[in-house]
Amino acid sequence: MGAGHGHGHGHGAPAGHAGGRFRRRLTITFVMVAAFLVVELAAGLWSGSLALISDAGHMTADVVALGAALVATRIATRRDTTGRRTYGSYRAEVFASGLTVLIMLGVGAYVVIEALGRIGEDPEVHTGAMLVVGGLGLAVNLVSMLLLREGASESLNVKGAYLEVVADAAGSVGVIAAGVLVATTGQAWWDAAVAVAIGLFVAVRALALGRQVLAVLGQHVPEGMTVDQVVADLEALDGVADVHDLHVWTLTSGMHVATAHLVLAENADPQAVLTSAQDLLARTHDIEHATLQTETAPTHRCHEVTW
Repeated sequence: MGAGHGHGHGHGAPAGHAGGRFRRRLTITFVMVAAFLVVELAAGLWSGSLALISDAGHMTADVVALGAALVATRIATRRDTTGRRTYGSYRAEVFASGLTVLIMLGVGAYVVIEALGRIGEDPEVHTGAMLVVGGLGLAVNLVSMLLLREGASESLNVKGAYLEVVADAAGSVGVIAAGVLVATTGQAWWDAAVAVAIGLFVAVRALALGRQVLAVLGQHVPEGMTVDQVVADLEALDGVADVHDLHVWTLTSGMHVATAHLVLAENADPQAVLTSAQDLLARTHDIEHATLQTETAPTHRCHEVTW
């Protein structure tokens, strides 16, 4: 009976770690968004525009989320010196994504509540400031989207930051639209209506990201992967008679982990089976961290396990 480990990334800050590769782009985005936040908040308070203030609130959430994402990528790629985190600190990125979800939901709720509180009021709104600041904000968000777009497909942490920026871009478009509508119709309620639309859009995006975060924390099978197919591929290998106790989950974005027991066929070479199984999992299923145990027959202890 033997065990083998497939660890394609080592124990330190792996070159393949998705979030770490995009830290520089996250930093640039953080600086741009933080600088614009000051401008938008000041303009919103001066102009009396709820759309601007709500977008500034969302921009504040962006700054917090981007800052958390940066800290998380640093923690996730840091070596463990305690000896207690045998899986490293990669989950820090997932927790940062969860914080982003909570912030986005909070901003969305605030905007909707504030807009409802304005029902029946007719506040004075300076549309010139809305149009100028909305246009500037859209430019900042488009550049940020270009910086983070590639990383969003590889890292859940970067995706959270990217979705924040996308929501902000939509908010900037909403601010511009609100400015045009208020200016052309003279009806200030358009400002609140657009603010509600921005809040609902942010909430929907947050819920979608939240589902992904919960799937990782709940150790679900990675999206797009089928356990039955993994078992079938392993059982098709020479020297493998049966596969049981297979578990597959995501440690952090782009880093899938698996454990399994491989029952050997008669006269099979355990080391050869381990090598071919690890190669199959890495090549076919993108599982580079696999802990596999070989055995000549399922043990009584294995049959007792029910999870």
